Amino acid sequence: MFMQEIDIAPARLSAILTAAEAAARAIPPAFPLDATVAVNPFLGQAGEEATTAAARLARVAGVSVFRSRAELAAQVAEGRITDDDLAAALIECPSPLKPVDLALLKARMHAPAPAPRALPTVADLAAEAGRTDWPAVIERCIGLWAGGHFDRGQALWMPAPGADPWAAWRAWASRDLTPEIAGLKGFCAHVAALPDTPERAIARAARALGITAEAAETAFHRLLMDLGGWAQHARWLLWQAEQSGRTDPTLAALLAIRLSWEAALLDQHPELSARWAEIVAAHAAPLAPTQDTVIDAILQDAAERAWQRRLAARLDGPASRPAARPALQAAFCIDVRSEPFRRALEAQAPGIETIGFAGFFGLAVAHAPHGSDVVEDHLPALLAPSLRSTSQQPDDAEQAARIGARAIRAWGRFRQAAVSSFAFVEAAGLAYGGKLLKGAFGKAGKPAAPAPAPRFSEELPPARRAEIAAGVLRAMGLRERFAPLVLLVGHGAHVTNNPHESAYHCGACGGHTGAVSARLLASLLNDPATRAHLPEAGISLPEDTRFVAALHDTTTDEVTLFDTDAAPAQATDLAQVQGWLRAAGQQVRAERALRLPGATPASVAARARDWAEIRPEWGLAGCAAFIAAPREVTTGKDLGGRAFLHSYDWTADEGFATLELILTAPVVVASWISLQYYGSSLAPTAFGAGNKLIHNVLGGIGVIEGNGGRLRAGLPWQAVHDGERPAHAPQRLTVLIEAPCEAISQILARHPQVAALFDNGWLHLMKLEGGRIAARYRPGGGWRDETPPAMAA
Repeated sequence: MFMQEIDIAPARLSAILTAAEAAARAIPPAFPLDATVAVNPFLGQAGEEATTAAARLARVAGVSVFRSRAELAAQVAEGRITDDDLAAALIECPSPLKPVDLALLKARMHAPAPAPRALPTVADLAAEAGRTDWPAVIERCIGLWAGGHFDRGQALWMPAPGADPWAAWRAWASRDLTPEIAGLKGFCAHVAALPDTPERAIARAARALGITAEAAETAFHRLLMDLGGWAQHARWLLWQAEQSGRTDPTLAALLAIRLSWEAALLDQHPELSARWAEIVAAHAAPLAPTQDTVIDAILQDAAERAWQRRLAARLDGPASRPAARPALQAAFCIDVRSEPFRRALEAQAPGIETIGFAGFFGLAVAHAPHGSDVVEDHLPALLAPSLRSTSQQPDDAEQAARIGARAIRAWGRFRQAAVSSFAFVEAAGLAYGGKLLKGAFGKAGKPAAPAPAPRFSEELPPARRAEIAAGVLRAMGLRERFAPLVLLVGHGAHVTNNPHESAYHCGACGGHTGAVSARLLASLLNDPATRAHLPEAGISLPEDTRFVAALHDTTTDEVTLFDTDAAPAQATDLAQVQGWLRAAGQQVRAERALRLPGATPASVAARARDWAEIRPEWGLAGCAAFIAAPREVTTGKDLGGRAFLHSYDWTADEGFATLELILTAPVVVASWISLQYYGSSLAPTAFGAGNKLIHNVLGGIGVIEGNGGRLRAGLPWQAVHDGERPAHAPQRLTVLIEAPCEAISQILARHPQVAALFDNGWLHLMKLEGGRIAARYRPGGGWRDETPPAMAA
């Protein structure tokens, strides 16, 4: 027997399970491939100061959360980071461990910091003591079981669909001889004798391993980090369950599984007990930043202040004057990829205005698409759907579409199955060669034809429709001065042979394109019954104003207009608008070609059709700022595709309700995106998806590198690096809001979880006044007047 049945004191059991819960909450969720949204990898650490989180992640994952000193020292040498930047960061640092003056900081900057190392597991110690790579064995065994258990329909056969994860693993592992062949004798019997609940198994293994209540949280966190994307997928299952008021046992089961391996290895290697006891004691030590961590944090802050100076220089200058009545208005998603297109579109003719708003256009819908029985959430991951919509057709047409979809799925499964794939090659022969050759030369794949127009699933009374429409228009800042034609431009990305396709789509739409949301809102705003009730909701639309939905393909920078029959002849000439859109797209492609490796303006769009292209576009790489202000503040100013732009006029925001919505939803979503890029760049082993060239899709959940092992979550390396240099500079998001400091502070006081992002150093917050930076938020709730020094290049 590896472990004898033991009695556990209630207080100890409670402390151990509380630690297990805390460790589980420290893991970020990873959304599956069909609806990937960016997730802050430091979500579980948002409640603690960034330097403390750095100490935690060094202990449990062996990663740093700040940029390397050598990289930042080079920027100081180049003059990109000035002494003023360093001094300001040093002064603002509250830690008693900081250097006493600027000279000492600069001296320490040139001294290499010790590389962080995770505390070893029992598996690590056993590998050092013998010839078996136990971490690799564990990773492969757990990965093989998890790949089948969590499969979402990719596999043709699943071992135990819907089974309890703890029971399913015990049934699997009690018959898997791999550990015993590798040298862990009696492991199958050990698994068979484990308790019947993961909670009891966790408590028993912790007792056998001597893990104290003080050590348990980071010891458990260390093991969950060892599981990589499997733990993050389990955290997503818990996230999904809690959205509907339930819970999920998967993460507890995974921790129990990993602890069971540890206990079995320690039982077989009692000579490791003394060394293991030292590690447990190290886990029990309080988490505290070191002086090296504090120095790295100061240097990171100085680099971000240097960038803020350059941003302030770009924003400096007179604001544009809006036309009395614009010729065209176009509402785009706040996504950073919209910024270059908005700038280019506005340059096509006087009287063109653009608006920035979250790409789900304020409609939190669960959507049933045409030809499918899957319901998709087209809304931010932070929200729950409040509306239902569908693109499904009358019964006969819908049934035919579903039969066609099933036939396509069946054909795909026939091509991919272990045995029939060979028959497919024999049967298709040279007939399939043409398709392969087209793909090889970037000719494969075309965007699908637009789906049937979506509609709300239940009939909403006109007054309710008007209430929804007015709320969206007010939040967008559209209360008056309506153009004859208003475009509602969602976005998506056409890519080929890319498992992370949904990550290029709209995060505000749950990893789907913005087409459904844009078309629903356009139909709502064009509906005569809705418009008749709008004055009661405080909005009066001119009779000649019409709304047209559109989709911006961020890979090709082409814009598709939907349902154009909604715009009558007296509205702005659609042919002219389409000409403006084409010219803007051409301008943006030329701009993007300068950043994409091997691209020319003529070849940018072709990357969408090339199944071998590992960088069809840069996604949101480079994102660095969130600006909530009137568009006049940023019109005509080249922000380099690095800013989320949300239209906001605080003088028209009664009670600051819209500001509260911006701070608690779009800002938080943008922080998730920014910090995902930050984490995938700085700590790719822990928070990145690895190398696209060796990816295999597993279970429709995520990707693995090669043919087994841990699931990889986050962004592929090719999404943040061009092969020679980083394409994303890891820096924390700078949030700039044109609104009174008092109003911002009051909202943060009502939302402590949002305030923690700023108080703990995960985001910067600054106040704009007349388009210029006027004040900087200080952790704890204060503000400091900010008069930028002379702007450096």
